[in-house]
Amino acid sequence: MMQEKFRTRFQELTDSFKEIQFITDGFGFKVSKDGKWQKWATSAENLIRAVFSDNSPHYINFKDQYSQCKRDSLNVEALESIFHSAKEDFEGGYIFNVELRISGEVFGDFIALSRQALSEGQKDVAAVLACAALEDALKRYAEINGLAVDDKTMQDVVNALKSAGLVAGAQKSLLDAMPRIRNFAMHAEWSKISEPDVSSVLGFVEQFLLTKFV
Repeated sequence: MMQEKFRTRFQELTDSFKEIQFITDGFGFKVSKDGKWQKWATSAENLIRAVFSDNSPHYINFKDQYSQCKRDSLNVEALESIFHSAKEDFEGGYIFNVELRISGEVFGDFIALSRQALSEGQKDVAAVLACAALEDALKRYAEINGLAVDDKTMQDVVNALKSAGLVAGAQKSLLDAMPRIRNFAMHAEWSKISEPDVSSVLGFVEQFLLTKFV
C-alpha cells in the first residue's frame, strides 16, 4: 500500500538524519558544512510534497525553511522540526487519505483524456476511458473502506458500496445506471452507447472524485 511505503520512507529519513555530522556555531545553531544535509533535505521535501501536496502548510513551511538554510546559516534544526511535524501528522492519521488523493489524480488524467476524445468525436474511445476510470475508482474506494471486491463485477461493487452506506442520495441513484453503460463499452457494443451516455459517466466520475477522493 502507498501509505506503508510512505511510512517506511519517513522512518528511513529519520534514521539518516541522525547520521549527519553537525557542529554548533557561535549563535548556538546546529549546522552542517558538508552536503549530506542537502541530500537529506531534498529527499524530505520530496516526501512531504508527495504526502501532503503542494498547498499544505507542511510542504510550504519546509520549502521556505530549506531556501533560508541554503542562503544563510545552514541551520537545519527548523527543517528537522517541520519534518517531524509532518511525520507525526501522517502517522497519527491527521491528513486526508493519501491513497485516495493520489488515485484521484490518476483517475482525473483518465477523465481529461476521455473528455478530449469525446470533443474530437471519438465517442467509443471516450466511453472506454470513462468507464475504466469509473470502475477502477469504485473498486479502489471500496477496498480502502474495507470491502472485499477483488475480482468482483462492477455491479457487485456497486451493490457492496450501497449496502455499506458509502454512496447515498443522488449519487446512489445515478450509480445504478453506470454498470449497463460500462458493459456496453467493455463489450464493444458501440451502437448502444450515445454521446450523452458517455457524458453522464464523465459527470458522475468527476463528482465522485470531488466528493470521495480528496
